[in-house]
Amino acid sequence: MASTPPPPPAVPFSRIKIRTAALVFCGDEVALIRRDRPGSTHYSPPGGNVEDGEDLTCALRRELAEELALDIDRAEGGDLLWVVDQRVSRPGPTPPPRKLHLIHRLHITPAVRATLAVEERDEQPDGSHETGVIEWIDYRKVAGLPVFPPIGAALAALPGPRAATADAALEAVTDDNYTWV
Repeated sequence: MASTPPPPPAVPFSRIKIRTAALVFCGDEVALIRRDRPGSTHYSPPGGNVEDGEDLTCALRRELAEELALDIDRAEGGDLLWVVDQRVSRPGPTPPPRKLHLIHRLHITPAVRATLAVEERDEQPDGSHETGVIEWIDYRKVAGLPVFPPIGAALAALPGPRAATADAALEAVTDDNYTWV
């Protein structure tokens, strides 16, 4: 019986994951999830990884329902605003994936906002949960916040919540311009 050779070592960024997310606006305020961790705090737009075989629109609908309790049929918009290509080394036993962040834009009314979640519980690999706080922040004031993917400066630079953007591709996030925390 011949032995099977071991698989070749995995190469960093050889797997691709897709994360779909949305900037949900209510007037000039945008919903961001604040996560406090030992030694750091960061913000992210609500969203998450697309599951195997899942349609992108279905993934966005699922993630916003899970994280904000938002039914996207109660929002307007949904256009793809930005794409962020992430190739950042991170700690852990497996090589990091390349991740494409698809950032959409939605608009809701104050009445819909009043029905949304105020915190988000994210299940961890060990079965525990990390709690994030949903914060509504004036989009023009996010440039200095630790937002990941790093869209804060581009978001704050929008002339208005419904403003068109010239290019959907934001600067790639790499080890040259970002350090994993």
